[in-house]
Amino acid sequence: MIQGKVLCDAIISASNCLAREKQSVDELNIFPVPDGDTGTNMSMTIAAASRELARLKDPTVSEAADAASSALLRGARGNSGVILSLLFRGFSKGLKGKETADGADLAEALSLGVKAAYKAVMKPTEGTILTVAREAAAKGKEAASNDPSVSHVWEAICSEAEASLQRTPELLPVLKKAGVVDAGGKGLCIILRAMQRIFEGGTVEEGAAEPAARTEGMSPAGAFETDIKFTYCTEFIIGREKGNTMDPLRLRAYLESIGDSVVVVDDSDIIKVHVHTNDPGLALTEGLKYGQFETVKIENMKIQHQNAAWVPEDVSKEEVFQRVEPENEYGFVAVAAGEGLHSLFKDLGCDNIVSGGQTMNPSTDDILNAIHATPAKNVFVLPNNKNIILAAEQAIPLADRKVHVLQTLSIPQGIAAMLSFNPDDDVDSNLLNMMKAAENVTTGSVTFAARDSDFGGRSIKEGDILALENGKVIFTDNDLKHAVVKLVKSIVNTRRITGKDTSFITLIHGKDVDQSQAEEILAAVQDKFGNSIDITMVDGGQPVYYYFISVE
Repeated sequence: MIQGKVLCDAIISASNCLAREKQSVDELNIFPVPDGDTGTNMSMTIAAASRELARLKDPTVSEAADAASSALLRGARGNSGVILSLLFRGFSKGLKGKETADGADLAEALSLGVKAAYKAVMKPTEGTILTVAREAAAKGKEAASNDPSVSHVWEAICSEAEASLQRTPELLPVLKKAGVVDAGGKGLCIILRAMQRIFEGGTVEEGAAEPAARTEGMSPAGAFETDIKFTYCTEFIIGREKGNTMDPLRLRAYLESIGDSVVVVDDSDIIKVHVHTNDPGLALTEGLKYGQFETVKIENMKIQHQNAAWVPEDVSKEEVFQRVEPENEYGFVAVAAGEGLHSLFKDLGCDNIVSGGQTMNPSTDDILNAIHATPAKNVFVLPNNKNIILAAEQAIPLADRKVHVLQTLSIPQGIAAMLSFNPDDDVDSNLLNMMKAAENVTTGSVTFAARDSDFGGRSIKEGDILALENGKVIFTDNDLKHAVVKLVKSIVNTRRITGKDTSFITLIHGKDVDQSQAEEILAAVQDKFGNSIDITMVDGGQPVYYYFISVE
């Protein structure tokens, strides 16, 4: 049997191991486009749980699993991170109410997580982390039927996960051609083995040494200590009691009278509460009227700020979202990178913009904070990247207002969706019309190869200019202007072949394209199509991508 402290140490150690090995996992990514990368996303996701678990003292396995699940869910980044968070959500369900756990409990918990992960992914692909987790969980349950000890069951889980990982190239031909295994599956294997070493009595692994940017003297966080109006960050979870019909909205109203940054999220079993207040005792006393406490956490934010000796260099660039009441009928949150794109989406009517994209996938919590800072009853979220959609969807049950995630795969799709919104239509009509508009857009993008690759029958060298149509590499080049003109021509021809006319072309250039170069490329495209098609240029300021191209 394992106790809660052991489960905490196992997840913390796993986080540290993955942090050390995330680059090797990143390198398994076969797509040559610059990416946030699987290892990085999984490491940042489980690190959120590690930080939370380090605060617990003598928890039960149920309390440890709940804390890890909540932190992973909020910290989830990218598809691989979301799937990892869902696997650990199974631990929260499977270990609910347990003081300790044996191998059979752990195998069942992992199985529940697998079911949640498969359910969340619209089109599960075999040969990925999903397959590795599913086959490992099944082997664990089989082993538990013979010997339910933790060491026996977890060894079976780890061994099968590693065997399943080696089989992933047989299920995904693209992996076999590249001569690699699935990156997400590899990350999961690292996590499982690290946990095993703790289950067998080992010590917590040291984490990777991350260089930190230091400021001169007191950090900005410490410098603004006097700006903190409410001292105590108070969080608690209440287990709802049968027969208690008190409305959690009344609890939120009370908390807003004694503090700020109030979030109250409830479902049939629990109420999660967050508030900044000068009297946490009042908040706890009021909370007791709604049920029994499952967890309570109170932190002095002034002391935290005084102890903040350093901050990341880009801390000033991070969004600070303040929760507001949902007063309007509709509101919008978009994900985009670059000042120009931020301004563009603001001009189109977005209330809040979350910085993120291909190289920096925002977490579920980042998106959730932006949702809560949007003064609307119905909040439309535009992820604008296929690797951010799942993280955005995980925010839906956590939000205190209605959230609608549109599956926009690119910046041009997000722009088209915003342009088609009609405030006089109802939610369902807008969702339908906005997605129709998004799907009618053909997206082109021009970037560079982050690594050597043999992809789609093409030999790609690091630094090559890559031209993509709807996310697929269609050719490489060594001249940016030539690549843009050729890509636009290819997209227009493809649309014509499929029966779609082209009336508008929008060229969105990134921060690595100067104004004179952008104007030269605009002129070249106009020379090719200017007489028949309306062509517009936008300074998006996005990193990584030289151009986003919208054709509709």
